[in-house]
Amino acid sequence: MTLLTTLKSSGRISELTLLGTFSLLCTALSLFRVYYTQSFGYLFLNWNLFLAFVPWAISTLFILYPRTQKSKWKVGFMAATWVLFFPNAPYILTDLFHLSLHSAMPIWYDLVLILTFAWTGLLFGMMSLRDIQKILAVRISPLVIKALTVFFLFTSAFGIYIGRYLRWNSWDILHHPSALFADLLQRVAHPTEHPRTWGMTITLGIFLNIVYWTFTHLRAEKKL
Repeated sequence: MTLLTTLKSSGRISELTLLGTFSLLCTALSLFRVYYTQSFGYLFLNWNLFLAFVPWAISTLFILYPRTQKSKWKVGFMAATWVLFFPNAPYILTDLFHLSLHSAMPIWYDLVLILTFAWTGLLFGMMSLRDIQKILAVRISPLVIKALTVFFLFTSAFGIYIGRYLRWNSWDILHHPSALFADLLQRVAHPTEHPRTWGMTITLGIFLNIVYWTFTHLRAEKKL
């Protein structure tokens, strides 16, 4: 069976078309900015969008090839890898911090540019989370899956914090595990000494939950 046939049989063509079109639009907007300003500002958003694509790619592979879901160690490895990369999907929201009035580009253009990337990244994340729910539904009760979903979203918010402010990324768990875990342990063991960590984690986690459960509700309404 070819990849195209597999995509059609799984109903992923429309999703792939949507996300692919949005991604190309994001790239086009960023390249126009490069052309207009003669600078490479905001071109990094394309790399961030690629990182947002990774968790969706991981979950999609398991959906396309359901036989892999029968292996507990494969599902466990996939879930662990997915958890590491999932924060990259909503991370682009924090690139709004780069907005500046002192830019060669009108601020409204930069705002639309970043929001377009951020929305596409969120879609990659929310759709991949939906896939994870489907995969886990074979082994776990619906109530536990809902609890895990909330946990994943708050964990993602924490991951966004350590990426934005502590400058750790998903690869550092392999490259600098000791230093990374030391930073994390410090914040878990002494939460009152790190109010910004937990303030951002909680508030951003609430926002991500609002986005995801709205996304889920709209999909459910569409099926009625």
